[in-house]
Amino acid sequence: MFDNSNDRPLADERPADDLEPAPETPESPGQERFNTCRWRAAPEDGQFCTHRDVLPFAGKEGFSAEAWCPDCAFFKVRRTPKKRERHEYGY
Repeated sequence: MFDNSNDRPLADERPADDLEPAPETPESPGQERFNTCRWRAAPEDGQFCTHRDVLPFAGKEGFSAEAWCPDCAFFKVRRTPKKRERHEYGY
């Protein structure tokens, strides 16, 4: 039988104050533009462009935002609808 009652941390465990946040790498211009485009597929569907003129050429598998998005002519910013006040309905 083994006695594991020692208080030593394992070799790969470090105290929380020793952990450093990973440096964030800036997104490429193509990836930034793809993330704000209205033609981007839903995250659960994968990373690809759903525009009818891009999808047949780029496909769903292996889509590269760097190849398609920096100078995309179909780019449109994704906007979230704003909630209207009750008096704006005018029914």
